[in-house]
Amino acid sequence: MMTSHPPVGGLLREWRQRRRMTQLDLACEADISTRHLSFLETGRAQPSREMVLHLAERLDVPLRDRNQLLVAAGYAPLYPERSLDDPALTAARKAIDLVLAGHAPYPALAIDRHWTLVAANTAVAPLLVGAAPPLLRPPINVLRLSLHPDGLAPRIENAPEWRAHLLARLRRQIEVSADPVLVKLLKELSGYPSPAPGGARRPEPAREPSAAVIAVPLRLRAEDRTLSFLSTTMVFGTPVDVTLSELAVESFFPADQATAEALRAATQR
Repeated sequence: MMTSHPPVGGLLREWRQRRRMTQLDLACEADISTRHLSFLETGRAQPSREMVLHLAERLDVPLRDRNQLLVAAGYAPLYPERSLDDPALTAARKAIDLVLAGHAPYPALAIDRHWTLVAANTAVAPLLVGAAPPLLRPPINVLRLSLHPDGLAPRIENAPEWRAHLLARLRRQIEVSADPVLVKLLKELSGYPSPAPGGARRPEPAREPSAAVIAVPLRLRAEDRTLSFLSTTMVFGTPVDVTLSELAVESFFPADQATAEALRAATQR
């Protein structure tokens, strides 16, 4: 069966427009003439393999889509895509496990490009108590679990703020990748009922004075207390494997001393 591919010129133009660059902008970045770039985009000139990769680099095209550009131009894909249990990714998987284990007693998890849970440390599971069982059956989508009314959303005290933060991250990811699966996920999450500000909050003990807010925290009710976290995202540097390039580790740090002490006490128990 013959398989047709979109012309490489059209794909290059789409990525250039997605990056909000004019032909002049990209031509200057790539150190080529605007005329030559125009010929490439309209199909009047055929790019070499090196030119496809050169333009993809300047446009910050994800590795998965760089392969698509190469195929559209008539070349073989360059970047392999392996499963995480492939022996070639053993070192990477061990690195992820080390990061997750080393972050305990604070929660940390690894996700793929669609926010599907790949791995988590032992501090994550206790925070998920009370979520509906269907949301906890693999494959677990972390965003769906966080924002669904039957998931963590009712226990997130700053749910409107946290929801806006996650949806903004998802929109930025869509802008970078144009991934149709993420577009569908955004539509689903945006359709969830908006949580009431603060929800049904429980009385809290007095908290220590804190500095000015420097990042959006996650304030999650767990048992009889509120845990407050700041999150960071780690990705692999200079990956040449598609799967590895799309993995991220989300680590949560205590945003106050009470949260740190509660997590340490839970680990000791």
